Amino acid sequence: MISEKKLIKAMNFEVIVPSADGTLPISEADVNRPGLQLTGFWDYFAFERPQLFGKVEMAYLETLDEETLRARLNTYFGFKLPCIIVCRSMEIPKAMLECARIRHIPIYRTKENTVKLEMMLINYLNSELAPHKTMHGVLVDVYGVGLLITGNSGVGKSEAALELVKRGHRLVADDAVDICRVNDTRLVGRAPERTRHFMEIRGVGIIDVYTMYGVASVIREKSIDMEVHMELWQEGRNYERLGLDDSTATILGVKIPSLLLPIHPGRNIAIVLEVAARNLRLKQMGYSAAEELVRRQMAAFNTNSNSYEEEK
Repeated sequence: MISEKKLIKAMNFEVIVPSADGTLPISEADVNRPGLQLTGFWDYFAFERPQLFGKVEMAYLETLDEETLRARLNTYFGFKLPCIIVCRSMEIPKAMLECARIRHIPIYRTKENTVKLEMMLINYLNSELAPHKTMHGVLVDVYGVGLLITGNSGVGKSEAALELVKRGHRLVADDAVDICRVNDTRLVGRAPERTRHFMEIRGVGIIDVYTMYGVASVIREKSIDMEVHMELWQEGRNYERLGLDDSTATILGVKIPSLLLPIHPGRNIAIVLEVAARNLRLKQMGYSAAEELVRRQMAAFNTNSNSYEEEK
């Protein structure tokens, strides 16, 4: 189900015939242009999708006599259509309005052309219908890399994010991160509407990052490229020191790189997070410092072995 109110606001639609209950039964991110259906061909009719009427569809309806027009529209509106959208602010035939009101099928109108609206609507539906979940954590844009910082309460996630903002990076969400899977390989995170731009700093209280640091300190949404899990340093636990083993985390079925970051007094966490973001970008470009170190060590070992053999 899609909220009619949210759709109208996002697409800037003019409401001609409203929905009966404020929701639209849309379950897939696609649209249908009913050209063939208006001619009387009903096989493979994707009636469950939003119906787009552009210049071609309206021009064809104008060629029909009144009796044929009403017959076609009666059959067309007999299907459970989620909604009809008329593009280019075109006039809507009286017969269509009557059928829509009788069948309680919403009609909206927009000034956009059909091709542009189709792309906009599909993108919007992809976002709204994508799998969602809310996670406890902080999402920050660091050098263009979306870092999802997780960990137990009080470990210092918000303080680290605040230091990153102070260093010129951008906050997406603090405490609660709404995550949606836009495709099989990409996650996007944003802040809940009620808490957007706010941060909780223990000992200080709630601060408004947008007001305090300016428009460049926040961003509405960001792809999630890496999870950084912060935990208090545990004596005796083995932590990654070389970076040869690439750990991953799975969120909504999507695997992303993961980093376990131990916290203890004296560590500058913001700088470590900046390094993690830069290092991820280098790896995405095909360079791994750990692998380069191993390569150099192996080359030196082979050179020493050859020298030893020659001396013998």
